Amino acid sequence: MTRVWFVLLSIAAGLAQGQVVTEGLILDLDADHGVEVEPGDRVVKWVNQVDGFAAQDFVKRDKGRSMPGSGRPTLVTSVREIGGHNTLVFKRQELINHDEDAFDHLLTGSGYTWFAVMCAYQQVEQLKDVNSIFGNLRSGGKYEGIWGNLTDDNRVWIGSRNGITFGRWDRNNPMITAPKPLEERQYYVVAGRMGAGTDTVTIEVFINEPKPVASGPFPVNPKANASKMAIGQERDATNHPGKESFDGELARFLIYERPLTETELEQTLSSLKKTYTIR
Repeated sequence: MTRVWFVLLSIAAGLAQGQVVTEGLILDLDADHGVEVEPGDRVVKWVNQVDGFAAQDFVKRDKGRSMPGSGRPTLVTSVREIGGHNTLVFKRQELINHDEDAFDHLLTGSGYTWFAVMCAYQQVEQLKDVNSIFGNLRSGGKYEGIWGNLTDDNRVWIGSRNGITFGRWDRNNPMITAPKPLEERQYYVVAGRMGAGTDTVTIEVFINEPKPVASGPFPVNPKANASKMAIGQERDATNHPGKESFDGELARFLIYERPLTETELEQTLSSLKKTYTIR
């Protein structure tokens, strides 16, 4: 009984302190830690701060680019607007983790929650409304995977693609879109959540608050097969790097391999807002 009370008190203390939830956390990319740069502060590696998970290093990608190095984001340190923390600036650039299967289960039943401490710049229109913050879509076939994006006017949208059909957009490839755009160069905590299960689940978008700004259904396909995770891009797009990438900044990016509870989601949002002085 004493041990049970100790665990309950520890959980309550964690909630009171507003710490980021750690149970189920598989990816923590933090611009304050684990960033390796070359001259000009161009990023060559961003290291996952969660030990023991298969996906650790997110690295530069020159393949497919006419100018080597042009795909590398830039580290900017001590940004006053986010409490002196660092950030990575992406301008149609990407970092890739080369583990083919590390994130597959997020799509096929486990569900997920992700958070991005970010700001958006003006997007450069390429494929309409596809300006990807991250994604692990398969390169080819029906491009199944998960992703988070901005429209051309900076409305956040997220979705999952189950590989049953190919489409922009249909019930198997939903586009769950926030009604209002982000203000350019203003920092936000953006989050996405997909329910667990192998039937139809709910996908939700959050911006700074634990109440979803948009939601919609998604039919899970347990046989879907996603691919490598890209940051700043929708996939490992060696055939057209930078063409479906976003322009903006990422100071922190987290992924959980489960849908957080309402309490956990509120706790983590609150913690990130406090850490990065976001109102």
